[in-house]
Amino acid sequence: MTTLYLIAYDISNNKRRTKIHKTLSGFGKWTQFSLFECFLDEKEYIMLRHRLDNILNTADDNLRIYQICANCQSKTETIGSLPPKEDTIYLL
Repeated sequence: MTTLYLIAYDISNNKRRTKIHKTLSGFGKWTQFSLFECFLDEKEYIMLRHRLDNILNTADDNLRIYQICANCQSKTETIGSLPPKEDTIYLL
């Protein structure tokens, strides 16, 4: 079971911002300039938080994680592109 997380960030340092972007790219889709949509199970969420905590400088950076429940997700309005959906992953 996965949950949709919206992750927005404002990182002051270019090197850290690049690391945050690359880390989030491994967990979700980059949908806007500083916004990712990530469908994560509990283990993936914990792993992502651990990686982000190792990069962020909490004195200078700002990162927000919004958990979107299934009920709220169905009420999300998207204008100009497709609404977020979970990708199907095939393991061989």
